[in-house]
Amino acid sequence: MDRDQNPAAANKKTDPPSAASAYLDPNYWNQRFSNEEHYEWFKDYSHFRHLIQAHIKPNSSVLELGCGNSQLCEELYKDGITEITCIDLSSVAVERMKERLLSKGYQGIKVLEADMLDLPFSEDCFDAVIEKGTMDVLFVDSGDPWNPEPATVSKVMAMLEGVHKVLKPDGIFISITFGQPHFRRPFFHNPKFAWSVEWSTFGDGFHYFFYILRKGRRTLDAGESTEKIEMPSISLYQEELEGEDYIFRTNIEELDC
Repeated sequence: MDRDQNPAAANKKTDPPSAASAYLDPNYWNQRFSNEEHYEWFKDYSHFRHLIQAHIKPNSSVLELGCGNSQLCEELYKDGITEITCIDLSSVAVERMKERLLSKGYQGIKVLEADMLDLPFSEDCFDAVIEKGTMDVLFVDSGDPWNPEPATVSKVMAMLEGVHKVLKPDGIFISITFGQPHFRRPFFHNPKFAWSVEWSTFGDGFHYFFYILRKGRRTLDAGESTEKIEMPSISLYQEELEGEDYIFRTNIEELDC
């Protein structure tokens, strides 16, 4: 993985917050981004590059939701995907990302302060929308994952409705997440959306999900959104235990269903 120009700062370890609910606090993120140069949620680009290349063409216009201090946009740019717009709710993240991209010569990447629950873009303007771990934050206080709190449902639906709106016909939404199909399909298959849903997995210890939602068509089994499927076994590697990804994992075997 490429590092920033200040290796010591880039490698500085960020301790997880005392409670997952802190991830919903804008002040937490502003403070964090003020001190942290770079952090990759759910693995770096090299682990899912083959999946990106299979679905996003180099001439695509791409919107990244919740860019934070990730290097995802830089890696996409290196692969020839140069029409990129990044948004984040944190003003600190936006300003620091602008500075970093400018220092590295990525002048074509736009970075805007914006809320993914209220996207400031017109209809049908992006070929692809991608998020990596951003939607997971909406679920940190969702309660029962089989029956999320109404507030969580409202926020997730607002996000998805915005994504669906800004996608061009035949555009794709890519969601990289810990959210298992049992819990994501009820949202993705909502009748409001005209898109197909498929997914792949990647990772060694943790298995991360790579969802591909293609606008303009519907998945045939949309009515089977609560069906359980066999999931990969999970073995936690030390590097993953030392990170924060495990906070967003829901082990369905531990739930009473």
